[in-house]
Amino acid sequence: MATPATARPHERGAKDVDTSDEFRLLATLEDGPVKEQIRRRIITAWLPMAHRLAYRLRERGEHLDDLKQVAALGLVKAVDRFDPDRADAFEQFAVPTITGELKRHFRDHTWHVHVPRRIQELRNKVRLAVKELGTTLDGRTPSTEQIAAYTRLPEKDVTLGLRALESYRSLSLDAALDHGGEGGDAHTLMHVLGALEDAFALVEDRETVKPVLTRLPERDRRILYLRFFEDMTQSAIAAELGVSQMHVSRLLNRALARIRAEATRAPAEQYRKAA
Repeated sequence: MATPATARPHERGAKDVDTSDEFRLLATLEDGPVKEQIRRRIITAWLPMAHRLAYRLRERGEHLDDLKQVAALGLVKAVDRFDPDRADAFEQFAVPTITGELKRHFRDHTWHVHVPRRIQELRNKVRLAVKELGTTLDGRTPSTEQIAAYTRLPEKDVTLGLRALESYRSLSLDAALDHGGEGGDAHTLMHVLGALEDAFALVEDRETVKPVLTRLPERDRRILYLRFFEDMTQSAIAAELGVSQMHVSRLLNRALARIRAEATRAPAEQYRKAA
């Protein structure tokens, strides 16, 4: 059995730590090197206790070293706020302070996707239930009904908790799905995500305009072709057709206005026919 001197930090207890004299002395000192030295001595004495609290949360997916740093920060806050005249034992004051700091860390910094606090709490209950039920189901994942019965939660809340289990971490779009073989480029998540194709809207517009174009007079269709497909100026079109530029402008504006009017009216008419 490990003794307090040989036990690992997360296994040591705090019953042998007594810093009451240091705290009383700390309260009487002015800011300066002596006060800082005593403050550091107190923090060092209680650091194993803070690490023990961090160690209890090591299975929640966060690095233990990060949790130890958060717990140490909570310990520093507890030391600075502790009033020996108002509290009997520092440990009773420090444990809630450190635990609260760890909980805030999980709530505010470890979720890659924003999830309401209630859903986070459901996730924790569901996660613990899955872990504990797994020991009695030969490693099989428990069903929603089994988790609901174990936690006494409605099945819809269990479903929310299960979904939140998948929202705790997110993947980078640059995450490699495979290494591409020798000399090949890595296949990343970006390669399997769909994207909005701008040409889809263009296809829809063309199909809408086609029947309208077939109803235009031959000369109007030719003017539109020369202007928008051959990229000719109105002056060049006028010379091609043997008319004035002003006449070409009028014909062009009239044709475009008709196309616009009939194309915007066509979807509504098609909907009425379908109904």
